Amino acid sequence: LFTKDELIAKFDAGNYAVFAAMLLVSAVIGVYFWRRGKNNTAELLMASKSMGTFPMTLPLVASFMSAITLLGTPAEMYVSGTQYLWLVASYPFVMAATVYIFLPVYDKIDITSCYEYLELRFHKSVRLLASACFTLQMVLYMAIVVYAPALALIQVTGFLNGINNDVEIACFIIFLVCVFY
Repeated sequence: LFTKDELIAKFDAGNYAVFAAMLLVSAVIGVYFWRRGKNNTAELLMASKSMGTFPMTLPLVASFMSAITLLGTPAEMYVSGTQYLWLVASYPFVMAATVYIFLPVYDKIDITSCYEYLELRFHKSVRLLASACFTLQMVLYMAIVVYAPALALIQVTGFLNGINNDVEIACFIIFLVCVFY
């Protein structure tokens, strides 16, 4: 294993160039689609229901690939053994249930989310409660998702090395990049 100083020394100008290029490409993509604009909510949220399965699946899969997944899954396998595989084995069943049970219902009554369904089925207060619970969960989850790459950024690159509150500054920068994108 390398020490922190050895890792920082290995992150040279070429690595910084690739890192900057990745951020620049992400920014250009974001600006391009922002300038292109969306005319209405249906086009923005549902792509006017014209998107195929493959392009729709890629961002969903990418959204599951966070620092928590990359760092936590090996640790979970180490601690719990192959028991974690049962979670992975359940994915096809969950996806099949979603595709064949939930999505046809949503499509039939022309709604875009489970929260709309909760309001139709029960009451607006149930929709608001479920939305609030999901929002709280995402805020807590995002804190961890941003903290892990911030630690990696500081450890590998020496970015903000020696500055007080360097982790907080790195988290703030990562949030800014993500919000911009």
